[in-house]
Amino acid sequence: MNSDATFTNHLAGEKSPYLLQHQHNPVDWYPWGPAAFEKARNEQKPIFLSIGYSTCHWCHVMAHESFESPATAALMNASFVNIKVDREERPDVDRVYMTFVQATTGSGGWPMSVFLTPDLKPFLGGTYYPPEDRYGRPGFPTVLQRIAEGWKSDQKNIVEHGDKVAEQLKEYAGIGTPTETLDGARAVSRLLAQLTQSFDGEFGGFGSAPKFPRPVTLNFLFDAYARGAATPEGQSARDMALLTLLKMANGGMHDHIGGGFHRYSVDKFWHIPHFEKMLYDQAQLAVSYVDAFQITRQPQYEKIARDILDYVRRDMTDQGGGFYSAEDADSVIAHGKPEHGEGAFYIWSRTEIVELLGVEAATLFNGFYGVEEEGNAPKGSDPQNEFTGKNTLIQRMSVSEAAKLFDKPEPQIEASLALSRKKLGEVRSKRPRPHLDDKIITAWNGLMISAFARASQALDEPAYLEAAQHSARFIRQELWKNGALIRSYRQGASDVAGFVDDYAFLIWGLLDLYETDFDPAWLRWALELQKKQDALFGDPNHGGYFSVAEGAPDILLRMKEDYDGAEPSPNSISALNLLRLAQMTGESALKDQAIKTITAFTDQLTKVPNAMPLMLCALEASKAKPRQIIIAGARDAADTRALLKEVHSRFLSGKLLLLADGGENQKWLGERLEFLRTVAPIEGKAAAYICEDFVCQLPTSDPLKVRELLSK
Repeated sequence: MNSDATFTNHLAGEKSPYLLQHQHNPVDWYPWGPAAFEKARNEQKPIFLSIGYSTCHWCHVMAHESFESPATAALMNASFVNIKVDREERPDVDRVYMTFVQATTGSGGWPMSVFLTPDLKPFLGGTYYPPEDRYGRPGFPTVLQRIAEGWKSDQKNIVEHGDKVAEQLKEYAGIGTPTETLDGARAVSRLLAQLTQSFDGEFGGFGSAPKFPRPVTLNFLFDAYARGAATPEGQSARDMALLTLLKMANGGMHDHIGGGFHRYSVDKFWHIPHFEKMLYDQAQLAVSYVDAFQITRQPQYEKIARDILDYVRRDMTDQGGGFYSAEDADSVIAHGKPEHGEGAFYIWSRTEIVELLGVEAATLFNGFYGVEEEGNAPKGSDPQNEFTGKNTLIQRMSVSEAAKLFDKPEPQIEASLALSRKKLGEVRSKRPRPHLDDKIITAWNGLMISAFARASQALDEPAYLEAAQHSARFIRQELWKNGALIRSYRQGASDVAGFVDDYAFLIWGLLDLYETDFDPAWLRWALELQKKQDALFGDPNHGGYFSVAEGAPDILLRMKEDYDGAEPSPNSISALNLLRLAQMTGESALKDQAIKTITAFTDQLTKVPNAMPLMLCALEASKAKPRQIIIAGARDAADTRALLKEVHSRFLSGKLLLLADGGENQKWLGERLEFLRTVAPIEGKAAAYICEDFVCQLPTSDPLKVRELLSK
């Protein structure tokens, strides 16, 4: 962003890294709030609303081309009240106007550019606008001039159009009484058929380029496998998910040097990524690779899960324990020079690698990772020619294939590649790093707590449990104020109240954390959060949850998120949370609430099941007999850990894990679940009780017997 501080606008006092990137633009930016709204009303000017986030490549492009231009800024300042919004800080604002842009243009994305009446009603919207007229499209200055002229000459009609748009949006947002009858089995079958039809059997993933990971689809496929492992459909679901995970891990979307995953692939091979790294992707993909490892026991999936989690611990974790939001796609190409490039931190020339590694090691490394003299970007994936002569590392072969090709033992191949990656990592660490958005978002931390807790269970890694606990304590201390959540933290808590996804995702993480360390404090807090979520966001008439609390003065309308996208819908997560909480507490009202939440989205599940794959998982869970596993024994005793390790080694969809430790945990649970009061070890040895709807088989202290019972 422009660092010329000769002009400072109204963003200078904000905490959001995205807003601060624009504080010295010549545009007279305001943050979203009363000051901007009052100015628009008093001066009777339309609002130009620009929504983005700090690690967004095209947001940077439009900023450089337009918002740093004094001439363009003069047009904006003369005729508009200009507002900047960080979509990560205010997802409620983003959701309303993204719905408008998608409905009117057929697509959406960031930067999002929307023109509003002074009472916040949209009348024109788009995404990126070029700085000049090109390709038959008007440039941003042209758009500004036309709208300014139209507002002067025809303000009454524009306002009336905005009123009509607002009414249409309210009608769209009003998820009320379903018009369809929910047939869960049919919806699941339809989604499986759709995924099978769009599956790329060669490279994994669904559809053509660009390819997004969309972990909620993988959740659905693994869930379908768990519920029908012996059926051809179940086997197919598993195989589609596993191939997708394998191909993503081999591709350039995976950072082979530093760990973690980039946002998406611009090509069908998972090769050239959009290089930003988002916390919510790391969290969800880590869980997917853990699930894959539990299903297959193949070490390659464990390796990738650890790769993601170790990257987050190293590069995305605050000293206080919270997890940062994102790393940018762009970075300075060389220290002391202004030129930026997308992926500059991550890409390599072949000459550079040979000089670093020496000819022998480089020959193996370059063959293994597809490094070419001219660069290895597939045709059509580099329209800006940014990667000419540069290489994104992509694994072209397995270690065993490399051993045959280079006539060396596999351990020697692995050792050479590991040493080469280490050397490249040391050199890369001296390059200018991409911008880090060090904002700590409650919702995304909830997803990451879940990932670290689940990985700690399956991989028997205490450091991952510690990371989950540390983040949960941080949120409790810094972002839980006066019985309510705050959205984010950066140099102190923000003044933005938590949204429904902050509550739902944090509850999700706390339930997984409880099933890892069995501290009842997490479960008590999860219940408290659920009650607050119900009070703030619940729809008592039709079920489900609105994204914002009732009475929000700066939101045009309350909407219910009905899409499991890059992030899961908080409604899907809430339905699953409520089902788990119902089992953990014995409160049937919680299950009723879960079913009401699922039923609220009947029309979406019936007509477009691909929109909410995770809600279909909740639907299936609501119909299945609850499965409980109770381990009776002291929390840290060796025999207890042996039984827990056996349970954690398996992928068990829909199971509930409880600990009867004879202490505070069992006492707290026993007050709600009478059955648990009498569960005890057998002859002084920890025992496992495998139950269905709290009807249990004979307890056993033998881990092998536990394995046998769980496999049935």
